[in-house]
Amino acid sequence: MKKVITSNELQECELEAINLLCNTVKKTLGPRGSNAIIDHSMLSPFITNDGVTIARNIESEDERVNTILTLAKEASIKTDETVGDGTTTTLVLLENIFKQGLEIIKTGVNPNILKKELEEAEEEVLAKIRRESKTPTKEDYFHIASIAASSEEIGNVISDAYLKLTTKGALTIEESDDAETNVQIITGYTFDTLLASPYFLVSNSEIEYQDPYLLLLNKEVNEIEEISIVMNFLIEKKLPAVILAKGYSEEVISEVLSLNFNNITSVTLLEIPEYGTHQMDLLKDLEVLTKAKIKTQKETIEIHDLGKCKNIKISKDKVIATSDKEENINTYVNKLKQALSKEKDSFEQDFLNKRISKLTTGQGIIYVGARTPTERKEKKMRFDDALCAVQCASDGIIPGSGLILLKISEELANKNNGYTILKEALTKPFRQIIENAGSNIEEIETKIKKNSFNILYNSLEETYEDINQTKVIDPINVVISAIKNAVSIASMLLTTTTLIINEHQEVKQINLNTEI
Repeated sequence: MKKVITSNELQECELEAINLLCNTVKKTLGPRGSNAIIDHSMLSPFITNDGVTIARNIESEDERVNTILTLAKEASIKTDETVGDGTTTTLVLLENIFKQGLEIIKTGVNPNILKKELEEAEEEVLAKIRRESKTPTKEDYFHIASIAASSEEIGNVISDAYLKLTTKGALTIEESDDAETNVQIITGYTFDTLLASPYFLVSNSEIEYQDPYLLLLNKEVNEIEEISIVMNFLIEKKLPAVILAKGYSEEVISEVLSLNFNNITSVTLLEIPEYGTHQMDLLKDLEVLTKAKIKTQKETIEIHDLGKCKNIKISKDKVIATSDKEENINTYVNKLKQALSKEKDSFEQDFLNKRISKLTTGQGIIYVGARTPTERKEKKMRFDDALCAVQCASDGIIPGSGLILLKISEELANKNNGYTILKEALTKPFRQIIENAGSNIEEIETKIKKNSFNILYNSLEETYEDINQTKVIDPINVVISAIKNAVSIASMLLTTTTLIINEHQEVKQINLNTEI
């Protein structure tokens, strides 16, 4: 059965949802923000101060409030998906924009007019933020990562590895089974190992071929005759090779394994990882890398279809192929970069970035170690935040700690209700950071304004710093994304007048043992 909720009841539900979500998450903002313990039905409870993780786990027993919560969470989730940081700032802004907007709507202002005014004010604020940005230095990357992770140790590991690779998507974070954290930089083109049979690695933990041949097949190999020309060539020349195809019949696998076990060949059969069009993308990358020719279902395979690379290493998890054909690769990489500049889908952007890094600087993996699983999980989250922050920083940085938003708030004129709301909301991240640090908000704000916003307050070290020399820095993409998503979700809630939910009814249990 459906239930329709409108008017004052809806506004009360919206307020309850916003208060429950934002009041919980905003306490974690800044270097002296608090942590939250999150229970997990399947795993052990864990501790975190990651805003979006906390937000995802907040629920209400009231179905009306829970429905609105789901929508409100989208503000922080969208920020996390776009830039990977700034999720708590988003909710601090969302809370204030929504509450101010609701009070103005109660006076009779049309919600749709208020929405347009908020969007107008937002555009001016974003333009001012962009004018404040500068290009980050090596030291800036370290400080950005350290702030995002609330750890200089993590900041050093992330910034050092990122600057070695530079390409977005080149660095990934994984949990380690050890207590220590280690960084592995892999040069060469990497992809997941999908062995046609585990017996190709039965006698070794890793296969390494020097100057091997490569056969790329965008099809399944069902009969050994399909690749007999290539196999005979490899047997005659006693050369190693890797064949990459969509799949193999048992007959083909058994035949090649038999030749390997009898030392007649050194051939490894691999299946193409990835899905859909990404499989063909991988083959195209290897085609450029090795000068092999991709063969499809109806095409006959010839010796000249084979490619060659400098080295191939195959472990149970990864395949690493290296080549010295740099000129060919550079031209191809430039085409990938052009495709990246036009791509709008974030998932495809990540995939393109990874392809570019594999073909150029290589891939880096940070294995995060800790003494306990709970500590490791929390530590990995901070590594993830730091990595997202440095990736965003390449587009520009501004002084952090909410200073620039406070400065822009002072500059904004009260042109209309939208400007008035945003003018007040922009002060909230700065004040929340100071409040979480237990410092005097009024005193610190007054001193910063007297110094014409040329100093900021470092709440971790409890010191004032020159904005041109400060370690407290934010990527502009993080701040911009926080404002956009906060305004977007707040406007959506303010212009909503009806909520329709499924009303749960109690089902009466019949006692089958009752005598009739």
